[in-house]
Amino acid sequence: MKYDLLHIQGKPYVLVPLHDYRDLTGKNADADLPEDILDALSAAQENPVKIIRTHRGMTQAQLAKASGISRPYLTEIETGKKDGSIRAIKALAKALNVDMGVLV
Repeated sequence: MKYDLLHIQGKPYVLVPLHDYRDLTGKNADADLPEDILDALSAAQENPVKIIRTHRGMTQAQLAKASGISRPYLTEIETGKKDGSIRAIKALAKALNVDMGVLV
């Protein structure tokens, strides 16, 4: 594979295509998610819980009920105000039908 080398403020950086980056970091682990969702997760511009919840067509209320957490707590997780406990992330992963690693 050939990658582009960039220099930013005197430091070298390698430009890697997103699908290669996902392969290198193991972020292709959830094969049932479409490529655009995997791209959004890799870009990390939105919280992964929100990305997958939206992809699954769930409202916050539906996901909160399915995972057994409160909607305000889910909102805090999705907005980054709280990281979410291990129990909450595990419950969210189960409700979203993804591996816990996808959400953290």
